[in-house]
Amino acid sequence: MNTLVTKLDHKWTSLTLRQPWKTAMAGYKVQLSTLPPEPVVPSKKPFKVALVGGKRYSWCTCGHSKNQPFCNGAHKTKAQGLSPLRFVPEKDATVWLCGCKYSNNPPYCDGTHKQDFIVSATLHEQTDS
Repeated sequence: MNTLVTKLDHKWTSLTLRQPWKTAMAGYKVQLSTLPPEPVVPSKKPFKVALVGGKRYSWCTCGHSKNQPFCNGAHKTKAQGLSPLRFVPEKDATVWLCGCKYSNNPPYCDGTHKQDFIVSATLHEQTDS
């Protein structure tokens, strides 16, 4: 059995060494992380919104929407990997929806915007693109 393994090892080694590494990797795009992008901070304050019970809403999770706090599809080009949070309130209500995008109770504000990392964050400037 050692002879077989040695022959196979030799064959594998000789085949592997004949193939330059660059040739094997040429044309491949390597993605170093599979983590979704971090949202930007569009507002350091929550949005007061009157919601209609039974209506479906899409809350922006990326922060790029020009229709804050709701999604306008900007994540498709500016924050691939993030998608809106869809929710349906049970009854009509006026609520505070998170504007900083870091709430631990999305889409509702939980006061996270008062923490130092949000207070010191740079606000995202909306662009026309």
